[in-house]
Amino acid sequence: MIIRGIDLFCGVGGLTYGLRSAGINIAAGVDIDEECRFPYEVNNPGDFYSEDIETLSAKQIQKWLGNDGTIGLLAGCAPCQPFSTYSRTSKSKDWRLLDSFTRLVRECKPDLVTMENVPGLAKTRVYSRFVEALHQLKYHVTEIESLNCLQYGIPQKRSRLVVLASKFGPVECPRPTHKSENFRTVRETIGHLTPIPAGGRSRNDPLHVSANLSDLNLSRIKASKPGGTWRDWPKALVADCHSRKSGKTYPSVYGRMRWDKPSPTITTQAHGYGNGRFGHPSQNRAISLREAAMLQTFPEDYAFVDPDENVNFTKLGRFIGNAVPVRLGEIIGQALVKHVGIVTRRNR
Repeated sequence: MIIRGIDLFCGVGGLTYGLRSAGINIAAGVDIDEECRFPYEVNNPGDFYSEDIETLSAKQIQKWLGNDGTIGLLAGCAPCQPFSTYSRTSKSKDWRLLDSFTRLVRECKPDLVTMENVPGLAKTRVYSRFVEALHQLKYHVTEIESLNCLQYGIPQKRSRLVVLASKFGPVECPRPTHKSENFRTVRETIGHLTPIPAGGRSRNDPLHVSANLSDLNLSRIKASKPGGTWRDWPKALVADCHSRKSGKTYPSVYGRMRWDKPSPTITTQAHGYGNGRFGHPSQNRAISLREAAMLQTFPEDYAFVDPDENVNFTKLGRFIGNAVPVRLGEIIGQALVKHVGIVTRRNR
């Protein structure tokens, strides 16, 4: 049986690409950010629709899903910043987006539903409403409240909440593919890329570009050890804010990654040396945009901007950090494909 899906909050296509890799036909990606159109459409065969989820109609969703006997999937990852451990604020609009996703599930009643987000979402009322609605609609709901991405071949410390819901029966949780002794590392993922200096770029890849460093930060990264902290620096390099009591609780900022360990969680600011442990393991610079994307398990040739467009670190950092890791999308897709296969064989 063919599964045809719609990716809501699709961004640049990380979830779409992963689901497609698992054999799911994603007919359309929907996101309010028009700037995501180029990377979504150039890397994925489905169409991109710039739509507000809050006003998107079920009729349009059903048109995209079709009525030719295929199995319908509604997938999505609402913006997670309000629920993230990195968040300092709670954006009420972003909270409402999950309610809008719930509304579309109620109105469309697809065969399959999947939702991915940060674990902190599970503690909120908006999440409880979502799960309650799935049960009311007679879905079998599988909740994975803290999926460890390291156990599925993703080379970064990242935990995610994953919901898998089906009209046909319970969806089996994806089985881990990796153990601690073979977690994917930074070296395995980006170690082969061409060395570049701070502020430099590769001739062959416009996305393999790193942010400039001030003279002070260049001195700081030269004094940084892989896996170490700013506490390793000479006193003259330590920032005043870190010398104060309140600053001592942030040891990982201005840190270097370690070659033979996974990376920290890739955020929207992973291109900035001072924003976390985003220093390159051996080169005196922050990781490049391409390296951040590859640690998010995007293919090395995934195109994020038109070749004629200038690289905007803020925009591309947002694209990459907000994306669902491609490998996670693939793992979710494989679980759904396996589930549908079992159901199909059972009904023969």
